[in-house]
This record gives sequence, C-alpha cells and structure tokens, in this order.
Amino acid sequence: MSYRDRPITGVIDYTSGNSQSVVHALDALGVPNRLMTAPHELDSVDRVVLPGVGSAGTTMEYLTKAGWPEALRPRVMGDGMPFLGICVGLQILFESSAEQDATCLGWLPGLVRPFDRKQVRVPQIGWNQVRRVSDHPFLAGLPEDGEGYFYFVNSYYAVPEDPSDTGAVTEYGLPFPAAVARGNIMATQFHCEKSGPLGLDLLSRFAKLPQEELC
Repeated sequence: MSYRDRPITGVIDYTSGNSQSVVHALDALGVPNRLMTAPHELDSVDRVVLPGVGSAGTTMEYLTKAGWPEALRPRVMGDGMPFLGICVGLQILFESSAEQDATCLGWLPGLVRPFDRKQVRVPQIGWNQVRRVSDHPFLAGLPEDGEGYFYFVNSYYAVPEDPSDTGAVTEYGLPFPAAVARGNIMATQFHCEKSGPLGLDLLSRFAKLPQEELC
C-alpha cells in the first residue's frame, strides 16, 4: 500500500492548541496527515484529531466561530468518521464544562468538573499511571495492570454519565477517566504525543484502525 493509499489523518489547527506537536508525532510515525485550518478541509481526510491546550470555553468559542461543530457532527456522528480528542479535546466531547461555564459538543453524555484545590495541586502536570478498563480496539495497547505512565496537564476532569464510555482510568486526588471511547469517538486526557512509546502507539493505532472495527 502506498503512502497516498493509506488513511489521511486530519489535525485541527487552532491558536490555543498544540496541533504542531501532534503533526510532528504523526510525521515521525510515518502517518499521512494534514493540518486543517478550515472545516471544508474535512473532505480531504479520513479521520480527525482535535488536540487541546487551554480552556474549554475558549476552545469552543474558536471552534464555533470557525464552523467546526456543524461540519464535524454529521461526519463523526452520522458517517462514523474516526475522531480522536486530546486533553481539552476530550473534555469538550461532553455536554458541559465547569471551566468558563462552557456548553460543549455534547457527543457523549456527562460533564466536566474541576479538581478540588484543597486536596491537590492544580493544574496537574506530570506523569500518571493509567489502567485500561475497556476492550475498545483503540485502547488494546494499554496495560491493564496500571504500569503504563502518560503525561497529563489538566485542571479539570470528565465525569461520563455512561460508565462504559470510560476506556482507561488514572488517579489524582480521585479516580477519573484517562481515556474515553465509544465506537468511532475516542479521546485521551493525557497527551499521546508527549507520552513516549505508549502514547505514540496510541496515535499510530488511531491512524490505522479500520473504520468498520469502530462501528
């Protein structure tokens, strides 16, 4: 199979994100990819990554002004296009976030809460153990014994309404989802692109998983 015949991963570029870091990681993995600045570019890709650094409200404001939610919803929710959110890209999958009182995409039921600053230092920055709790194919490379370490930078955490949407867990003052996965919708609270071989394996797996395996 030639480079051009392989699925192309589109990376949404926005000012508060870390899109270039994800592109560099995909380049290093030999994954065909394209940095996208406008929704019409979805026509030229087969799957989408939404990286994230920053706040939920600011992220949603940018995406909404650019028309991304309207463009993404029929592709992801209707056509089953594989989607990967990273960090804030996970949090905005849910219905709302306490951060800036943001209304989010609502693709998954649930909400996002802040860590208790009386209990833990905020933001959480550093390496945490992650344990897989789902048999979703995207997460197949994660250890079930919690021996895998991944890099986190977050002040908020997701609370899925449906426990089966949680694909992996970690703990920082309390247990919370380190990854979520439902069909073609996948996301990690940690930064795959900054989490060494295990994180890069996840990016590679997302880029290569056949869409029919995610239905």
